[in-house]
Amino acid sequence: MIEVYIDGASAGNPGPSGAGIFIKGHGAAEKYSIPLGNMSNHEAEYYAFIHALEICLEKGYSVVSFRTDSELVNRAVEKEFAKNKLYAPLLERALLLTKKFDLFFMKWIPSNENNVADELSRQAIRKNGAEDQPKR
Repeated sequence: MIEVYIDGASAGNPGPSGAGIFIKGHGAAEKYSIPLGNMSNHEAEYYAFIHALEICLEKGYSVVSFRTDSELVNRAVEKEFAKNKLYAPLLERALLLTKKFDLFFMKWIPSNENNVADELSRQAIRKNGAEDQPKR
């Protein structure tokens, strides 16, 4: 089974944002730090989840266990419902991707158990360049 740790972060709300993804399994570890441009912290959490799902599918992983410290995302996936209508399309996209796995699990974990993904998301914030910022 592949373990996937995800985190999204924003410097400001909204502000420059990033996704951190840490994948463990089959004796290897993969780290991804993905700049997301300007968005809210909650949006960054959803995009981290979506990017991680896409990476796992591209790599052909069929049994995955996701870990997140985002109660918002975890609860939305569990209930298959986003209270905030802004996040509904992101959740819908993510749920469609989860159905492509033979087995998909998601578990909430405390922040102190998600340090690697957290650091990767913070690195991604710093990778945001001028081209990622909205034009004024």
